[in-house]
Amino acid sequence: MRKLPPLNSIRAFEAAARHQSFTAAAAELSVTITAVSHQIRQLEARIGRKLFDRTGGAVTLTQVGKTIYPILRDGFDQIAQAFEVVNAAANEKSIRISTSRAFAERWLMPRLSKFNAIHPDITVHIHGSEKAVDLRAEDIDLAIRYGPVDTNQQDAVILEDCYIAVADRGICPADRIPTIEDFRKHPLLAYKWGNRALNAPDWAAWLALVEHDQTVDFRISWYSEEMLALHAAECGLGPLMCSNVLIDEELRSGRLRKIEGPSLPGFSYRLVEIASLRPKEGLRLFTKWLREEALLFRDRGPDVRSS
Repeated sequence: MRKLPPLNSIRAFEAAARHQSFTAAAAELSVTITAVSHQIRQLEARIGRKLFDRTGGAVTLTQVGKTIYPILRDGFDQIAQAFEVVNAAANEKSIRISTSRAFAERWLMPRLSKFNAIHPDITVHIHGSEKAVDLRAEDIDLAIRYGPVDTNQQDAVILEDCYIAVADRGICPADRIPTIEDFRKHPLLAYKWGNRALNAPDWAAWLALVEHDQTVDFRISWYSEEMLALHAAECGLGPLMCSNVLIDEELRSGRLRKIEGPSLPGFSYRLVEIASLRPKEGLRLFTKWLREEALLFRDRGPDVRSS
């Protein structure tokens, strides 16, 4: 007979370790923060070792906690996979995808009807968030993450982008390639990055590479979200520097025009999923289709023409 600590204490520890937060663990388990803290203290008393260092409102794993957490995490994953097998028939045709709102709206959703036409029996749920959600906690099958990648993540990359300055054709000169000097009467549009850790290209970096009158500064109009800034640019409120992946169709149709200037290196879109003993057939088909669509996009080549 196995001698295990109370299961509720183990669940509380695993959730708190995964989130690095008692608050987030309490929300996931639908209990109070006090209950999570009590369960973890009970577990610590049972094994006679501290699992977390508590400093103010922050908690970090001790060395003992770091040792046992991945073993417990993998154990809970295996338990979940056991029930996946039982529920496979019901869940096989339903998949949940997480990505940023901008990528979902501007790149994925315009192509999703093609997948639906090929696989009408598979239901795709889209979760749009600027945060890197916990796939286990949110029951997400596949995440499309954006940012820099390590060498060992290259196989997961489906797209890479660059940043260019664009403006609605209605505020561009009709007879020539627009330059940044054509927009002195308009503010430069910019948005706040949800992931502050990204050293994303900005107007300062772009302007440093472009000849312009440096005696007069440009005004910058800030937006709280990327989608708001993209919509503002399409409304003709000013030029915007943004990812070419998100405006490909607008560039090809001529609705947006590239402003004369450099293309700055961006980041990568990569796939992230939880390893499973029995991956969903719907997920396998969606991932295959997604890679094929990304390959078509890359082969066609992003349109970064100025005219």
